[in-house]
Amino acid sequence: MELYGFTAELLFFLFLTAFVAGFIDTLAGGGGLIVLPALMMSGLPPLSALGTNKLQGTVGTATATYMMLKNSRVKWLDVKFLMLSAFIGAVLGTIAVQFLNTEVLSLIIPAVLLLIAVYFLISPQPVNINTQPRLSKEIYQKFIVPSIGWYDGMFGPGTGSFFALAGVSLRGHGLIDATAVAKTLNFSTNIASLCIFLWAGKVVWLVGIVMMVGQFVGAWGGSHCLLRMDAKYLRFFVVVMCLGMLAKYAFSKGWLG
Repeated sequence: MELYGFTAELLFFLFLTAFVAGFIDTLAGGGGLIVLPALMMSGLPPLSALGTNKLQGTVGTATATYMMLKNSRVKWLDVKFLMLSAFIGAVLGTIAVQFLNTEVLSLIIPAVLLLIAVYFLISPQPVNINTQPRLSKEIYQKFIVPSIGWYDGMFGPGTGSFFALAGVSLRGHGLIDATAVAKTLNFSTNIASLCIFLWAGKVVWLVGIVMMVGQFVGAWGGSHCLLRMDAKYLRFFVVVMCLGMLAKYAFSKGWLG
């Protein structure tokens, strides 16, 4: 059966992928490493895959940001200018990616995903201890935050982890506080990028909505899961899935024979 050009089997695969990504992302992070390869493997053009990924991913970061602000994990006055810097960086990155040749982009995205997957697997878990900042808030806001935002606008996977790591290593925040701030910055970059992709007509709504539902159900299940696996095993599972889908994508393109 087909629905608007998509088979029921493909839509179910994407729903299931989003469910797994939402579930794992809630417990260990890295859901974007699963979703973007799945979208590319399903046959979406690279820009449409990036845009649709932003549509389904914005829901999760919006929910997380609302909860962070509502529960006073972060204060609006402390993050509003950081969010603006992240927004501007993401807008510039998303505009830039529109001008990349599609054939080049189909090579760059898997390469970036491969590098991020390896980093995600081997990077140490930051400690939850406040330390002295290595950069001033002004430099951090003007250069580091928009740079990560630019990356999110161009590609995306791993952005939340990069914001959290930057908060810990450069601003001296504990892991919990850095992660809370990272949620708000990731929402800002997602919504900025999504606006540009919508303007460019690069969002596949049916796929995005199906995956939004999968993300919500997966995140709900993850947050209520009583069995807590070691994050290292979950990270390994994320990387294996990412590399498996990238290999399948490479075969479909004829890169591996």
